[in-house]
Amino acid sequence: MAVLLSGRGSNYLALQDAVDDGRVPAEVVLVLSNQPGAQGLERAKERGVATKVVPHRGEPSRAAHERKVLAALEEAKVDWVCLAGYMRLLGRDFVEHYTERILNIHPSLLPSFPGLHVHEQVIEHGARVSGCTVHLVDAGLDSGPIVVQRSVSVLDDDTPETLAARVLEQEHLAYPEALVRLLGEPWRVEGRRIVFG
Repeated sequence: MAVLLSGRGSNYLALQDAVDDGRVPAEVVLVLSNQPGAQGLERAKERGVATKVVPHRGEPSRAAHERKVLAALEEAKVDWVCLAGYMRLLGRDFVEHYTERILNIHPSLLPSFPGLHVHEQVIEHGARVSGCTVHLVDAGLDSGPIVVQRSVSVLDDDTPETLAARVLEQEHLAYPEALVRLLGEPWRVEGRRIVFG
């Protein structure tokens, strides 16, 4: 599998740890970023994993950038793509190329609070529960079928930073859990739902 990231790569490390200790029956063959300075690339190099930078800046279109990303994934013979803080919305052609084989993790209990600035929205809305969601990626924004969710309580004195830290702890558990289920159990998509068994 490949991990696509744009930043520090903490969810990549959680996945890599789960692969290394045998919980996730897969191999990370490529960590790819659209940001040359992404910390996650250095973390992958430290683990001996191949890395590649495919900058989106300077490309004439989203499709042109995504063709280069797809070429890198094909060259690495990737079966699954895991988005781990990859700050690009994928186009329909990209998603269809890896239909039901792209995973994303989002720091809310979808379908609530898709998109950016999630923790600020959660607190502003007075939500009492938040969490994270691992879902299959479709052509929409954080709208694909849900694989795993984990919840955390929103405390009265929470800030976006304190809430984000607690949610991130659950992300690091949820992402490997989702892969273990998808790679180890029979499943199918029915409408918007994933049905296991």
